[in-house]
Amino acid sequence: MEFTSANSQPSIPRRVVAMPFPGRGHINPMMNLCMLLASKQPDFLITYIVTEEWLGLLSSETELPPNISFGTIPNVIPSELVRAANHQGFVEATLTKMEGPVEQVIDGLDSRPMVIIYDLFLGWVAGVGNRRNIPVASLWPMSATVFSIFKHTDLLVQNGHFPVTNLSEQGENEVDYIPGVPSTRILDLPSPYYGRGQPILHRVLEAVSMVEKSQFLLFTSVYELEREVIDALRAKYSMPVYAIGPAIPYFKIKQNSTTNDEDVPHYIKWLDNQPNDSVLYISQGSFLSVSSEQLDEIVAGVLDSGVSYLWVTKMESSRINNGKGLVVPWCDQLRVLCHPSIGGFWSHCGWNSTKEGVFAGVPMLTLPIMWDQIPNSKVIVEDWKTGWRVKGRTADETIAKRNEIATLVKRFMESESIEGKIIRKRVRDCNQIARQATAKGGTSDNAIDAFIDNIFQTIRN
Repeated sequence: MEFTSANSQPSIPRRVVAMPFPGRGHINPMMNLCMLLASKQPDFLITYIVTEEWLGLLSSETELPPNISFGTIPNVIPSELVRAANHQGFVEATLTKMEGPVEQVIDGLDSRPMVIIYDLFLGWVAGVGNRRNIPVASLWPMSATVFSIFKHTDLLVQNGHFPVTNLSEQGENEVDYIPGVPSTRILDLPSPYYGRGQPILHRVLEAVSMVEKSQFLLFTSVYELEREVIDALRAKYSMPVYAIGPAIPYFKIKQNSTTNDEDVPHYIKWLDNQPNDSVLYISQGSFLSVSSEQLDEIVAGVLDSGVSYLWVTKMESSRINNGKGLVVPWCDQLRVLCHPSIGGFWSHCGWNSTKEGVFAGVPMLTLPIMWDQIPNSKVIVEDWKTGWRVKGRTADETIAKRNEIATLVKRFMESESIEGKIIRKRVRDCNQIARQATAKGGTSDNAIDAFIDNIFQTIRN
């Protein structure tokens, strides 16, 4: 990545603070935004605040430009809460134990921040900035569609769709009144409205309400893919609302193409030897997982399909190795998805993975687990029409059986079939939209420039 200025501001240091929520799906988009800001504005000195645990992880895997550095707070969240086993306790700890240490880092900086960019789930950061008269920018790490659903919970209440007292009876009811959001079933709303995640729904709604105390609202989305809902939110808020793009490491793709052969990962070399569009990439997320019973059926179904696969999982490779695929514990996902041998992506539909699938132009098999993964799956399958569901979405929890999975996977990977050609045409259209938006002069690129300009305007006023 080249670090050249996009603005004509004086070449003097300008401090920016970034405060991500301490989870992988939040850390990555915030870091990718900071990398883009650092590239466009070398005069920015960006302090990226993380816990000591995250510092150890990120410092070993992230090569930072010279104008980004880490600010560190102690591991104030008890270790037993850090993993998915106690998600509610973890969220509560981020809201009650991090504020003091973060304030100390900000107050100890050698220059006053021009702006604090914070993950919207950490609503208390807005108060930190306001008390110091520092502008704050809320970064929403999910889709604008999901944000609007949470924002308009009052409409769900008014229309009798929340609280959900009986999902079997209410699940098929259509929600068609949220501004800019296509009609959706209650079953396809984020799961905190009726299932997993309910205990922290009130915390999410509190965080969304705190946006009013921000000076900027940033969506990690491509404007053209969520045009109606972003326009509706812009009409609702007086502050600038920016769709800053997918906040994925697309800027590394060109860099990877010039890597020396000895630095090429073994899984990329393996992909190099596979036919185009022949490999199913499977990744079901790093945070949550399907049930062990469902996992058994998935393994058997994929193996029975006879399709080649690259599977990212912590499972023992011997369990799923039939000679047709490769099993790895981790990979550079966007680099893999952009490889010509990848013909499909089996995903849990986290927002970052969803955006990477779109940017890479790969059709998706969706198997969401909870939270925003569920509405993301609906958008992929019904709105963008760039994927298929692994199993139908019903109020009764069902298991997709191995024979169904094997048949589905074989059909899905037949790129020359009529339905295969249709879905791949839709994927190419969305891919082109995302690529154009992030290119120089595209809507995402322009949004970041406008955000930078607006920061300077704010501090001058």
